[in-house]
Amino acid sequence: MFPSIISPIFQHSRGTSMKQTPGDENYAELREGVRALCRQFDGAYWQKVDEARGYPDEFVQALTRAGWLSALIPEQYGGSGLSVTEASIVLEEISRSGAFAGAVHGQMYVMGCVLRHASEEQKRSYLPRIASGELRMQSMAVTEPAAGTDTTKLRTVAAKKGNRYVINGQKVFISRVRHSDLLLLLARTTPIDRVAKKSEGLSVFIVDLREAVGKGLTVKPIRNMANQETNELFFDNLEIPAVNLVGEEGKGLRYILDGLNAERILIAAECVGDGYWFIDKATAYAKDRVVFDRPIGQNQGIQFPIARAYANVQAADLMRYKAAALFDAGKPCGAEANMSLLLGANASWEAANACLQTHGGYGFAAEYSIERKFRETRLYQVAPISTNLILSYIGEHVLGMPRSF
Repeated sequence: MFPSIISPIFQHSRGTSMKQTPGDENYAELREGVRALCRQFDGAYWQKVDEARGYPDEFVQALTRAGWLSALIPEQYGGSGLSVTEASIVLEEISRSGAFAGAVHGQMYVMGCVLRHASEEQKRSYLPRIASGELRMQSMAVTEPAAGTDTTKLRTVAAKKGNRYVINGQKVFISRVRHSDLLLLLARTTPIDRVAKKSEGLSVFIVDLREAVGKGLTVKPIRNMANQETNELFFDNLEIPAVNLVGEEGKGLRYILDGLNAERILIAAECVGDGYWFIDKATAYAKDRVVFDRPIGQNQGIQFPIARAYANVQAADLMRYKAAALFDAGKPCGAEANMSLLLGANASWEAANACLQTHGGYGFAAEYSIERKFRETRLYQVAPISTNLILSYIGEHVLGMPRSF
């Protein structure tokens, strides 16, 4: 069943207009629904959250009540049953409103592993409560200090003892742990020297943080440039029920990788939203700001960088739609998903620099929100994956060149 706010939008919009070629005109009601909610949380709200290094709980609760964060959960489990294309528009509009989508996007894609690979019993246990907001599943623990992006070298171990797994190890840069009830954990269940392929022997678990923290799991916050709630995790003989294993033991890395295309597309959409926000701000200021008796936007040094950034955001937007359409059709989209994130991250960063430069000193003033969004969008050059690794993927897997590392 659709949540109350989404229901009237999609009862009207799920006709032919929602099935046409992706574009603004086909998703107008969806966009306006998200915008209407985001208008309740203005720049002053986000400035207050940022200054306090806080978490936007009120914003997250409002999105949850409206049903936007359960966008990808099927209707049979209480979600909205939207496509990745539609879900990407939700995150784009959140970013375009001036909000920080990074505080909420995990709720959309982390549960995808449960949706695709968990048992029916697990789905029925967790998904309806995630959709309703009773539970938050915003966090996924994969990255480790030593392994970095070389996921096969993970050292966190889950050893089975009877009807439980005992977990020991360490994770780093794990987001939203302190504002999540459930954590998706990737750990090694078979030593790497005992598997035929190094990608085997890794398993995925659902960890109930309400029971784990302080009882084998220690969470250490990491203060960072953006107000991104991220942490270091220490597992010391943490015991979890064996029934918390997702899918088959030893196939966890495949399960995690299976969801990365959706993650790439959704975060690319956030970058697109950021890019449009920066361009809107820069364009308005360039038109209104008068120096030497003329608007500064009349000067090519101001106008051209904004125009170039706009063109690149548009290009990233189109690649996002292409990748999302392929994903929704069940077709291979690894190259397109990665390119959408690369183009989106680069375009939003270019737009951020153009916007900051256009505003001059005012761009550094917190009340304008530009310096906050500047810090936030810089993250996507590094996370969820470095843009250099995307280039490496394209070079090797798309263009057929030798592996670069």
